[in-house]
Parts: sequence; structure tokens; C-alpha cells
Amino acid sequence: MRLVGTAVSLVLVLGLLSACADSREITVGELPTQRALPMVGADISALPRLEALGATYSNGAGANTALAALRAAGHNTFRLRLFVNPNGTDVVVNDLPYTLALAQRVRAAGAALVLDLHYSDTWADPARQTIPAAWAGLTLDSLERVVERYTADVLQQFRARGILPRIVQVGNEIDGGLLWPVGRIGNGTAGDAPQRAVFGRLLKAGVRGVRQVVASPDTTLVMLHYSQGGNVSGARWFFDQVVAEQVPFDVIGVSYYPWWHGSLEQLRQTIDSTAARFNRDVYVVETAYAWRPDWFAPAGANGPLAYPRSPAGQQSFTQALVSTVAVTARGKGVLWWYPEAIPVSGLSVWAGGALGLFDGAGRLLPAAAELK
Repeated sequence: MRLVGTAVSLVLVLGLLSACADSREITVGELPTQRALPMVGADISALPRLEALGATYSNGAGANTALAALRAAGHNTFRLRLFVNPNGTDVVVNDLPYTLALAQRVRAAGAALVLDLHYSDTWADPARQTIPAAWAGLTLDSLERVVERYTADVLQQFRARGILPRIVQVGNEIDGGLLWPVGRIGNGTAGDAPQRAVFGRLLKAGVRGVRQVVASPDTTLVMLHYSQGGNVSGARWFFDQVVAEQVPFDVIGVSYYPWWHGSLEQLRQTIDSTAARFNRDVYVVETAYAWRPDWFAPAGANGPLAYPRSPAGQQSFTQALVSTVAVTARGKGVLWWYPEAIPVSGLSVWAGGALGLFDGAGRLLPAAAELK
């Protein structure tokens, strides 16, 4: 469905988005008419780990699992991360058997799948992209071959079970490169063409691994993931490097956490600018907001948060976020990160569960229904 409007409605939309930047809470009645986003949902990678430790979930209307509750709320897509050889501590548990089993649950629930390849034994993000222990010490040529073979082997396992992902992320939040220190970029080497070329070779190896198994983007899209959803110039620089190295990819993913990445207006600008410059659709593949007033943004936060830290504030943020993505020309989806995070014995969950989509008793929060 197209966004319907005139010059007057365009002014209204821009005014509403500016209001987000000015920290005023947007109410339901103020949201502009918008097209539906084709991909909405969440990253539920830790769910089996929490369930094993006693976490229970409900939606007050008959759903008694987190997956069922989120599906009933309208979520149609779930993202799962994959580590190469995780050590099993906390929620660093996402090896291939674990991820395949969870992917089968996602498919049985009638939802689509996004596979997030970390190319590490542990978390990969802007601060760390550690080479898996089994790959340490390999030459660049050997590392390139193992990335391609590993990626193809993983996708073969998914294909054999009839659960091919709709999107495969070749790397997670790869602003600073991949497989450090070999494929690192930035931090003083931003203009270093030889290092950029190494990064490009490793990325292309991952993409080749995907395409060995799934040749057509009609079945599986290749995504590259940049973390700073409110950084127009940073996104432009990063994808300029990727394009300069002739890395083939289909869609763009960004993270957006307002305490780190700025206002919703900055997110809108980044999506529109990046989509136009690189002629790709853009997805917000990570986001979150607090539902509890005792949670405070981390040090170095990007200004005051625009919405109350409460169930209603979290819902208002989610409404405004979905609206912001939906009024862009090529914003295609929003995925919440770690919605299943609730307190359980024996595990320290992210932000104590304050940024999830279930309350401390595992009851679905109203914000979840805005992702539909």
C-alpha cells in the first residue's frame, strides 16, 4: 500500500518526525498514515537458553510461549545469530545445532527467518570481531577459503531441513571490518586501500558461500549490517568502501538504539540517504527501548531519551519508530533485539530485562503489538 498524501500531509509527517527529535512523545492519534512494513519481528536467539533456566511467557490470551505470543502480536520474522564455536557461557550458546533447532521452531510457527552470521566464537560488534579460535593463524588466502566453505556448509544444513533463511547477514555490525585483526578497517586506517581490499575479500568470500547454496535473491537476500542507524555520513562512508571493493549484496541492515544513535529524524535521514545512494532497501535489524523506570541509558548516551521508561513509553517509542521507517521510501522492516530477556535464576540478562518485550513475570508488553 502506498503512503497516501499531499504536500500538506508531507509537512505533517516531517513535523511529527521533528517532534521525535525534540523529545516530545507522539500519541497514537498523531501518527501519519503509513504503508505496512513487510518485515517486523525480533531477534530471539537466547530463547531456548532462557527457557531451559525456567523462563515462561504468556500474552494473556492463550499463548504460553514467547514465540507464540510474538506471533499472535503480529511478528512475522525472527532473527537468529550463529557463532562458530561458542563456549556456552551466559547466552553465548548459539552453535549450529542450537540454531538449526530454533530455526525449525520459527518455521513451524509460520514465520520467516533472518540468519545473522557472526564469524566469531563470541559477540561480534563495532568493538570486537575476533577470529574464531579454529581459524587463528591462517593466511589471508586460507582464511578467505574457510569463510566461504563455512558459510556454504551452514546454508547447506539449513537447506537440507527446508528452512532456508529469507535474509543472511554476512557479518554482524561490521562497521570496523571483519575477522580482526586481518580484516579490520577504520581506527586510523580508514583510508588505507590495502586493508579495505582485505576486508572486501573476506566479505566476498562470505557472499560466495551463500550463493553456492542459494543462487537467487528471490529466495535468500544477502545483507550487510552497519551499526549506527542515525549516522548518515558514517553509513555513506562504510558502504562506499564496500561498493569500491565490488562486494555484491542485496539489502542493508542497521541497528538503532536511541541512546547511542540519535533521534528518529536522524534514523529517517540515514535510511532515505543510504537507500537512495546505494539503491537498496534498508531494515532496522536491532532496536530496543526500556519499559522500566529504573533503567538508565549507558554512559555517553546521545542526549535525553524522548519517551518515558515505562510500558506506555516503550509502546510510544515503538509506534514512532515503526512510523518513521514506514514513511521512508525504502525502509522495509524493524526487528527488536532480545525481546525474551526476563530475569531467571543463574543468568544475567541484558539490562536486567528492562529492554525486552515481556515484563518480569513473562507477560507480553503492549509495545510488542506495534511491530505488525
